[in-house]
Amino acid sequence: MRILISADMEGATGVTWPDDVMPGASQWERCRSLFTSDVNAAVLGFYDGGADEVLINEAHSTMRNLLLEQLDERAQMLTGRHKALSMVEGVQHGDVDGIAFVGYHAGAGMEGVLAHTYLANSVTGVWLNDVRASEGLLNAHVVAEFGVPVVLVTGDDVACEDALGYAPEALKVAVKDHVSRYAAVCRTPARTAADIRAAAKEAASLAVRHEPVRGGPFTVAVEFDAEHLAMAATVVPGVDRIGERKVAYTSETMYEGIRAFKAVTTIVSAAVEEQYG
Repeated sequence: MRILISADMEGATGVTWPDDVMPGASQWERCRSLFTSDVNAAVLGFYDGGADEVLINEAHSTMRNLLLEQLDERAQMLTGRHKALSMVEGVQHGDVDGIAFVGYHAGAGMEGVLAHTYLANSVTGVWLNDVRASEGLLNAHVVAEFGVPVVLVTGDDVACEDALGYAPEALKVAVKDHVSRYAAVCRTPARTAADIRAAAKEAASLAVRHEPVRGGPFTVAVEFDAEHLAMAATVVPGVDRIGERKVAYTSETMYEGIRAFKAVTTIVSAAVEEQYG
């Protein structure tokens, strides 16, 4: 049994505001340990449940946040940026039996602690075939094309509720309860580690590959907080404006769709000026 963990940081234990997740910020170093604790708890639980291998894909920002030296020695970690499938890199090789979304969060335009989709700001909404989409929803469609089920989701309570829509059978662990975009009622790391480990042990039984799901075509619409960002996004072939601040494109597969989305957000992030967005 081979498990892939896609590890994001905004949904980690104790994380509630931007300084907690911005590399180099005042609280980031402290929260790296909390983030690593959540991920390691999932690793331990999957091994408890019979996993043979666990690969962790660092999926937050610079993708260099987890503390390798604090992880169980049986695990391996893929760290660093510029990966073909970004947050779910590794799922495409045909040897993954189940994937866990650890530290996930709600999508842009939704309630939830540090809710966003790929870009912290600038993107105000994403829709997949007219359904508002979080990173979890987008990534779930990608991994489904490779026959890999989502077996575990951790994050705030809103992220867990969101996961009911894209991975209803997966185990969910809320490490904090949303109060506002920058506030939450947080459980202690000792408690969340125990909860995640227990859920991962149970989730291991769900790690059974299935036939690839071909659900396309997929139309992705992206809304921005400024008109010029929509204009910038149309540099990507196939991306068209459908409103003053909104663009859309259609892909036959989510493999193509997520790569196009990454191209759009990369170009848009480069078009943002410090003071005027």
